[in-house]
Amino acid sequence: MAAERVRIYDLAKKLGLSNKEVIVALQKNMGIEVKSHSSTITPEQANKIEKILTGKEEKTSAVAAQDSKPAAAPKPPVQRFEYRGTPSGLKKYFKPEPVKQPEPPKPEPPKQPEVAKQTPPVAPPEVEPKPTQPGQKSPESGRTIVQAATAAKPGSIPRIEFTKPQQSQKPQQPQAEQQRTETYRPKDRPPFEKRFDKRPADGRPQGESRPHGAAPARSEDKRFTQDRTERRPESPRRFEGDSRPFRKPELFAQPPAAPLEEGKAKPSRREEPKKKDKYRSKEELEQERIEERKLQAKLAEKKKREEQELAELEALIKEVSIETPLTVGELAAKLRVSIAAVIKELMMKGVLATVNQTIDVEIARKTAEALGYTIIKPSEEPAKAEMEAKREKISAKNLEGEEGLIEKPPVVTIMGHVDHGKTTLLDAIRKSKHKIVSTEAGGITQSIGAYTAEINDKKIVFIDTPGHSAFTAMRARGAQLTDIVILVVAADDGIMPQTIEAINHAKAAKVPIIVAVNKIDKEGANPDRVLQQLTEYGLVSEKWGGDTITVEVSALQGINLDELLEYILLVSEIEQLKANPNRLAAGVVIESKLDKGKGAVATFLVQAGTLHVSDYVVVGAVGGRIRALIDDHGERIQKAGPGTPVEVLGLSDVPEAGEFFEAVESDKAMKEILDKRTEEERKSRLEAIAPLRVKRETLAKKVEGEEKELNIIIKANTHGSAEAVSASLQQLESKKIFVKIIHLGVGEISEADVMLASASDAIIIGFAVKEDANALRLAAEEGVVIRKYDIIYKMLEDVEQTMLGLLEPEYNEVVSGTAEVRQVFTVGKNVRIAGCYVLDGKIMRNKDAIVERNGKEIFRGQLSQLKRFKDDVKEVAGGYECGISFDKFNDIEEGDIIKVLTKEEIKRHSLI
Repeated sequence: MAAERVRIYDLAKKLGLSNKEVIVALQKNMGIEVKSHSSTITPEQANKIEKILTGKEEKTSAVAAQDSKPAAAPKPPVQRFEYRGTPSGLKKYFKPEPVKQPEPPKPEPPKQPEVAKQTPPVAPPEVEPKPTQPGQKSPESGRTIVQAATAAKPGSIPRIEFTKPQQSQKPQQPQAEQQRTETYRPKDRPPFEKRFDKRPADGRPQGESRPHGAAPARSEDKRFTQDRTERRPESPRRFEGDSRPFRKPELFAQPPAAPLEEGKAKPSRREEPKKKDKYRSKEELEQERIEERKLQAKLAEKKKREEQELAELEALIKEVSIETPLTVGELAAKLRVSIAAVIKELMMKGVLATVNQTIDVEIARKTAEALGYTIIKPSEEPAKAEMEAKREKISAKNLEGEEGLIEKPPVVTIMGHVDHGKTTLLDAIRKSKHKIVSTEAGGITQSIGAYTAEINDKKIVFIDTPGHSAFTAMRARGAQLTDIVILVVAADDGIMPQTIEAINHAKAAKVPIIVAVNKIDKEGANPDRVLQQLTEYGLVSEKWGGDTITVEVSALQGINLDELLEYILLVSEIEQLKANPNRLAAGVVIESKLDKGKGAVATFLVQAGTLHVSDYVVVGAVGGRIRALIDDHGERIQKAGPGTPVEVLGLSDVPEAGEFFEAVESDKAMKEILDKRTEEERKSRLEAIAPLRVKRETLAKKVEGEEKELNIIIKANTHGSAEAVSASLQQLESKKIFVKIIHLGVGEISEADVMLASASDAIIIGFAVKEDANALRLAAEEGVVIRKYDIIYKMLEDVEQTMLGLLEPEYNEVVSGTAEVRQVFTVGKNVRIAGCYVLDGKIMRNKDAIVERNGKEIFRGQLSQLKRFKDDVKEVAGGYECGISFDKFNDIEEGDIIKVLTKEEIKRHSLI
């Protein structure tokens, strides 16, 4: 049966040593790698390491050698051995001092681990002469090496002796001389200072040498008998009275504690998790540092790659379309560059503009080109391309299943300049008792509307657009969704700016144009002049050999209206307008608004399919289930076919005018589309956000009051009207004041609008809307100004006057009186008074004045004193004499002219 293996813990307990001491001895003396105190070794290995650690043979020989010597022999001055190296290195060299007598020392109970060195014996001659003899100098160090007599064989290697002082064997009488040795430190590091020389030993004064002779017996030192269980293993203390440098306790052997009684467990000293980190090798630490550097390099490379991908993505988006005036901030957001970069380019072009100032289209395009962008032509504009895609999509729906196509009513848009009779013409065609003109504020159309009319049992859909310059977007929208355009031109006015704009919109939409020359019954009407002006824009009348249909009409008198309608039906037949009613509905949003009782209301123009009540529809990022359909006469209907304008109730929010709508099969499909579109819109908004950096000069101007802003909150009855009001107000800007739109909404003015205006110091402008009672009460409490308008040009005039009132007043200097110096009087040493005669006007005290000599101004300052004889007066009229003096001017001479100035405020009539 194999012998039972011995655990390190049991062996250490048997020897009275710590587990660490036994493990180190096994590694360094026998080359046995042991992981922990629970590991086992063979009995032969245990016996061998026990002999090495106890050193019984060497100790016995040493004691015998000491007993054979006389007790009165003087003690040689030797040095103590100190083990200061790590367990991986042993000290094999010694540094002894000269010895007077080569007598072997008598051992004393060891106070710390000592290395037993061989000394040449006196009697035995068989010891090899490799070690230097006592008293002989070492060839390398020049010092005497003392070796202890041992029973080792010649040529054997010195061994470490881990001796254990026994408490039961205390010395009771003076001992013989004791040999002390000291280790040499390795050459790879500088030696420690000899701090043991600084410690006073045995009460001798420092620096005094030990007297020769036997050393007196010393009482046992408490520092070696202290119970190890009372120490703190985490922070071991130094020995009391010892000034030697601090050494880690695991690097040298400490005296063991007294043996424990049987049955009692040894106090736990398990700190393996902590010691594991302490005893990691250099290779492990270096490997950790290498891995950490690799990780940092990977993170840096990933960040660099992401930045490079972002730069490549931004480089791809280098096309932009600019068709309308926009502010500097909007241009920066559109180009995805900083505001500072845009302002810098504008300054290089000689344009000084702030963040919220509007710049025209040409300058904006040049700035974008200077920043590396390509300007897209109007035909390639994404918005128009999107509209074209919508039209093609509707056409594709109509072409699905050609057997189901039917003739659809033509959509006719009436366009032209303001007050040229567009709505009056529409009323005359509809022959309705309810006149549209009677409901419009100021007699002008300010929102887009859709109506139907029955002509010869055929249905025609009319779309009425505003003619005011502020409603450009509405006219463009009307041209995009129409089949035929009727261009109304007044015979007495001729071609006007909005007429030209309407022609351009119709040509861009590629729809046929019918020109109606209106007001031919009015005095001063000249239809031929209108036809001649049309030729300048590529519209040649059929009367003159062209292909443009022109009809001379009078909306008020009803002249030639039937002829106009016949031409509309003729063009409709030529265009072959057809649609498929047996599909899901699709079309365009003409207008949208927020009604207090109905909620979100949108006017749809169905262009394909049939729209039913309870259908699910999607309009951009807005959706809902249709609750009601209302036609242009205010009656509820159950369905709306192709070419039918209808009001829709039931949407979740107010959609944007001009947006494409389509019906879907179920609520689930509607929600999926809305979620996807909402996420796309959110991403597009995040991508369009530019760094909001304010130029220092602009901020300084605002602080100093050089630049002012008027904050405005806009509420309108429809989405299109709100856009028109906002665009018009933002054009009311100058170098000293600009408009800032805080909020733009549809519907009545609410308490939330008033609270926002109070927080942002803004005024509320309501266009064709009212405010509720709570909002009116809160506005009175907070001092918020609410202004309501029904006509857009009156609103613009009022806001312009408000902006003029915010500007700092400008003054002009006017000469109020002139006086001539006739005589100069000196009062005291430095005060000179001018005796003057007032030539004209009035001379007033504490007013600014100038002194002229020979026609040149020599002084400008305040007139401080004005006297009439000896009395102080406020003013002196012309033809009287007076005395005048100045605080900071005494160089007055006879013949000088004094002019008193007054400031008059200059009235501003415009922001320019």
